Amino acid sequence: TVRLAASAMVVTQIVMIAVMTMTPIHMRDNGHGLGATGLVISLHVAAMFLPAPLSGLLADRIGRRPTLVAGMVTLLAAGIVSAAAPDDSVAVLAVGLVLLGLGWSLGLVAGTAMVTDATPLARRARTQGGVDLGIALAGATGGISSGFVVAAASYPVLALAGGALALALIPLLL
Repeated sequence: TVRLAASAMVVTQIVMIAVMTMTPIHMRDNGHGLGATGLVISLHVAAMFLPAPLSGLLADRIGRRPTLVAGMVTLLAAGIVSAAAPDDSVAVLAVGLVLLGLGWSLGLVAGTAMVTDATPLARRARTQGGVDLGIALAGATGGISSGFVVAAASYPVLALAGGALALALIPLLL
């Protein structure tokens, strides 16, 4: 259970960081200014943290695994919307990044609750610390690799790859 929850949290972090990191570059390359980029990233960050109480409520009410699945489905939707966003549409890209933030919230909150549930109190801090280290390394990997993916392919390929990675985890969660 801890490995599954940690895996879901790592995937959540990789997808979120990779897509978020390259969004400002993608927007600049398509002629959007700093104001539009700031708006999209601000909405994304708000969608990461503001729904946390709702993510926790869902994890408590419908369960940790279903909430993790909802997070993965939301990350998949984020990848599809972000990839399909017309180059001139700040609004569609903003929807994609809001979904990305929401998927991250669902994944991290439910995953953390799942780790907490599955770990005895005496080992909880050490276990959570190890999971947090994995998440941090995953974020760094996502940030670094995202530039290579965009340079070799494109932002839509990156966004779709992130969605596919989230999709691949759903059978394990079910």
